[in-house]
Amino acid sequence: CGERISARYPLVEAGTAVALAAVAAVHADDPARLALGAVLVLFLIPMALIDADTRLIPNALTGPAAIAAIALGLALDPSGEPERLIAGAAAAAFFLLALLAYPGGMGMGDVKLAGVLGLFLGAPVAVAVLAALVTGTIAGAVVVARDGVAAGRKAKVPFGPFLAFGGLVAVLCGTPLMDAYLSTFA
Repeated sequence: CGERISARYPLVEAGTAVALAAVAAVHADDPARLALGAVLVLFLIPMALIDADTRLIPNALTGPAAIAAIALGLALDPSGEPERLIAGAAAAAFFLLALLAYPGGMGMGDVKLAGVLGLFLGAPVAVAVLAALVTGTIAGAVVVARDGVAAGRKAKVPFGPFLAFGGLVAVLCGTPLMDAYLSTFA
């Protein structure tokens, strides 16, 4: 058609391939985690990009992602499904409380995405939430340092990309990080 292709498209495709390869390398010996991780990555990337562009995480992605997580979990690891359901409810409830406490701070899309993360990850959703909160806080500090406190407090920074990053961190190393942390108390 003679139109130039934005560099964003091949970069997104290459990034997706790298993320899928990393999931495959980390979970090659666990088909359930491999499938759950790969499908999660395939949902996270468009959700993060759409949220970055529009500050919305569409229900057209969070709904099918939740269904896919439950279906894959039941098919490949039914004994782990109760943990994933509880993790999904807990992560969504955590962000729902934040939304109710400060309605302008985040949207329901973030709440739903947190729930989806729990449905895919189980207990390691705690790692995803922590990684998202830390990276989001760092980004907020950068905005405040760049623009000043008054302007920085008014800046609207989408949280979905941080949740997606946290989800990727949890897929790749969430269980070992949790085990290392919990072993300090044993």
